[in-house]
Order: sequence, then C-alpha cells, then structure tokens
Amino acid sequence: MSMTQGEAVFQAVCEVIGGDPDGKVELRKDELEAVHAKVFGFFTSGATSHSKNPDEAALLKYIPGLVNNWLRKDKRLNGNTTYVAKKPGSRRGSGDESIKAMRLLLSVTTDPLAKQQIQAAIEERITELKPKTVINTDALPEALRHLVKA
Repeated sequence: MSMTQGEAVFQAVCEVIGGDPDGKVELRKDELEAVHAKVFGFFTSGATSHSKNPDEAALLKYIPGLVNNWLRKDKRLNGNTTYVAKKPGSRRGSGDESIKAMRLLLSVTTDPLAKQQIQAAIEERITELKPKTVINTDALPEALRHLVKA
C-alpha cells in the first residue's frame, strides 16, 4: 500500500532536516529543493501516487504546490497550528468562464461606476452558481412545515 501525498511530504521533510520537526518547519531554498526531489522520488518509485498518473514534467510542476500546501496544513510541520485560509472564498467561481471574463474586465476597467456594475454582475453570477438547498417538507413534522419557505 502506498503512502498518502501528505505523508510523503512529511517523510521527505524529516529526511532533509534529519529527524522529526520541532515546531514550525522553515526550509532554506536548498532544503526545499531536496524535499521536492525526495517527493518526486516517492512518486516515481510508486511509494505514493497521483490519481491522474501525470508524466514527469507535470509532476515536477505539481510537487512545489503540494509541498507548500502540506507545510502550511500539516500540524506536524506547521508548529501544531490549525490552518486558516488568508482569504476564504477568494476562489469562488474560479472555474466559471463567465466569472473569469468579468474579473478580467474588472482588472482592466478604470471607470469607478463601470467597476461597480461589473462587481455586482460577478456577485450575481456567484449567487446563481451556489447550490440550492432543497428541504423535503414531507419528512418534517407537521408543526415545522410552515417554517420552510416555498
């Protein structure tokens, strides 16, 4: 059985720093490159895997983000702190072509009124994309059914 990607990063960091980390891990550039190389070795040896089986070039592009992610989120590597996103929700709608186009337009627009209109359109589109909550009123007790908005 192969190890998880997070465990692969942890093992690579432990090998590079020479033991289990004590507090938040801060790697120099050469240490970080060594961690990347070790994680790459774990992928190529089959010790860990990627669901899409990328080629070597794609793996080399993927690994720095993977390592950065686990250095921030793994409590064994980040000084036992709970990870909190710096800008929660900032990636909302990032896969929607309409929102991408509107955000690009927003970045090149200088007119404040036009910027407001574009931002309003972006927020409206994000709201459209949110999944709708459907409540099965038949499963609710009769006394609570009046609380469900039609």
